[in-house]
Amino acid sequence: MSDSTSQAANVLRSIWQQEPVGVQELDDECSPTKVCRNMKDVTFEGFAEEGEDLGTAWRNTLAREGKLSGSSLADLVLGQ
Repeated sequence: MSDSTSQAANVLRSIWQQEPVGVQELDDECSPTKVCRNMKDVTFEGFAEEGEDLGTAWRNTLAREGKLSGSSLADLVLGQ
């Protein structure tokens, strides 16, 4: 695991180990009834090539940009 990946994993672990926030406090901040007006027309239509599923299109884009590490989210969170 590279140094930056290790640092990112440590940050995520520390966040996830924090004391849980009350549901009411989260609802006050991030009410599920609020609508993000800026994102209402955002879609992923046209992101994938004809006949390609969206997941494959994302993986191909991440690989092309050098952002695909080959490890899973579980590996990142729990370590190897």
